Amino acid sequence: MKKKKIDIGKKSLKAHKKLGGKIATASKVTLKSLSDWSTYYTPGVGAVSTHLAKHPHDASVYTIKKNTVAVISDGSAVLGLGNIGPYGALPVMEGKAAIFKEVANVDAVPIVLDTHDQEKIIETIVHIAPAFGGINLEDIASPQCFYIEEELKKQLSIPVMHDDQHGTAIVVLAALTNALRVVKKKKETVSIVILGAGAAGSAVAKLLALAGFKDLCVVDREGALCSSTAELPLHKKILAMLPSTKSHLKTLEEVMVGADVFIGISSANAITQKMVKSMAPHSIVFALANPTPEIMPDLAKRAGAKVVATGRSDFPNQVNNALVFPGVFRGALDHHVTQITDEMKLRAAYALARMVKKPHAEHIIPSVLNPQVVKAIAKAIK
Repeated sequence: MKKKKIDIGKKSLKAHKKLGGKIATASKVTLKSLSDWSTYYTPGVGAVSTHLAKHPHDASVYTIKKNTVAVISDGSAVLGLGNIGPYGALPVMEGKAAIFKEVANVDAVPIVLDTHDQEKIIETIVHIAPAFGGINLEDIASPQCFYIEEELKKQLSIPVMHDDQHGTAIVVLAALTNALRVVKKKKETVSIVILGAGAAGSAVAKLLALAGFKDLCVVDREGALCSSTAELPLHKKILAMLPSTKSHLKTLEEVMVGADVFIGISSANAITQKMVKSMAPHSIVFALANPTPEIMPDLAKRAGAKVVATGRSDFPNQVNNALVFPGVFRGALDHHVTQITDEMKLRAAYALARMVKKPHAEHIIPSVLNPQVVKAIAKAIK
């Protein structure tokens, strides 16, 4: 008998409606006696408030600031759905908060902002920051996300990370490290094409360059940035300056010819089997657009790709930032980190890669269900 295919969208709608959201607030204490009320509320709490008024840095010892992260979005770039606003973003932020708690025991609060004004976003986050030990930015469109993150890092003394950028970059570097082991190629000599110059694509390109990759060509809707002579925004100018052997080429089709690695962080069905066939032998294809990748894995494999990864959980090699952000903030909170540095990102990526002892074409990255992932990444964030 043929197994009935589950409509995951309908199942998710039904589950969310039944639950009324995925997270809830839980108290660490009970209020069953007058002594409980006196200790945890008035009059006892007055002593804690008085102490923190004089010693605000102790908030991370006496309050939820010790273990709580704000998950914040303006809903301007949610998954592959685009600008769907704060209400559309809320269930995704809830999901991130559930992941934080389930896999890293980090208490996370989903916060969606009803504005796309970058100065208002920065101001709002700065004003609510005293309650949190870290700020996890999510699903904020580029180029605003770059400015917002940098300004918050300047103004706050707690770690701020735009997960779409840096979580993605860390997991891509980890997976690519192991994929190269499978195809027996070296980072110094492989030719890489990155499709997508937004938040994730920009961060991936920059981290790969920091890691020692020498041939990187980023492509956006207008074509290859490595050969662009057009007037570009600052973040794309930086990408256009990355070292590339393809600076004489203009289109995606052209730069794909002879490439060893394709990394897609763009849109559904953005590349063809013909493009994959034009790549170098034993090619690597990371088609990470969600929910529909740039090319489906079976098509990429039939076209000659040796290692294929997606961002989805229903195919082998799930290259998804959910592997990264819980461990990054677990480590930041535990080690009292005030800023996530490039060195930490590199250490986290290599720690994640090392978890796969013998990588092969169907297994280059640990599963999101592996309980040791958070510990390995958290250890690197210090």
